[in-house]
Amino acid sequence: MSWYQPKNLGFAVRNQLGHMGYATRLFGKLCATLAYALKRNVLVRDQIHFLGNYSLPIITVAGLFVGFVFGLQGYYALKRYGSAEALGLLVTLSLVRELGPVVSALLFAGRAGTSLTAEIGLMKAGEQISVMEMMAVDPVQRVLAPRFWAGIFTLPLLAAMFSAMGVIGGWVVGVLMIGVDAGAFWSQIQSGVDIFKDIGNGVVKSFVFGVAVTFIALLQGYNAQATPEGVAKATTRTVVMASLAVLGLDFILTAMMFTI
Repeated sequence: MSWYQPKNLGFAVRNQLGHMGYATRLFGKLCATLAYALKRNVLVRDQIHFLGNYSLPIITVAGLFVGFVFGLQGYYALKRYGSAEALGLLVTLSLVRELGPVVSALLFAGRAGTSLTAEIGLMKAGEQISVMEMMAVDPVQRVLAPRFWAGIFTLPLLAAMFSAMGVIGGWVVGVLMIGVDAGAFWSQIQSGVDIFKDIGNGVVKSFVFGVAVTFIALLQGYNAQATPEGVAKATTRTVVMASLAVLGLDFILTAMMFTI
């Protein structure tokens, strides 16, 4: 009950405000490193390979199975209303608007985000960050910036791959297994999916999710205690905070996109 005393409560609030201020300054510093990242594009390329290629198997397999499930569930739902031919449109809109960006971001946080946090945390535990600072090398530019911009660039591509594999999965279940007309499946997609309102909104979401997930992962790794236990706790916080951030931002972005 001592936590509820005004002194302790004020200390907790001040501590959280300090963390928020530090995170805001670090985010602004990372955004200002775009020119450096473009100049040292080899570092960004290596991180894109590390984050993207190693995340691709789980993204493609997950997208395929999500497409399988949506094709099966969507068919029986639409069949009740005599609209089974709209299966392709249902699967595609569900993927490009919501499931593609959201599920890709959650998988990215679990696979690449934890890897970034653990890597930065181990560098801090091994005093590599301190050595860089002693050598007048800015660790934000040299270590964090390439990973930050690589994550922002990678997640929209992974989300697009997830949605594409999901549509293929829906086609396999709906057309090849159940027997929905293939022409109706693809024609409904071509006539019902808008490039800017549907696909464009999905791209914007995946971009925002990429910024949020990558920044949270780097922040937790950079602030991790230089102990094995501290790195483990930072990795856990990355998954929890990134997942909640993705779901919260998804609601905000969806509300904004449907009201504009």
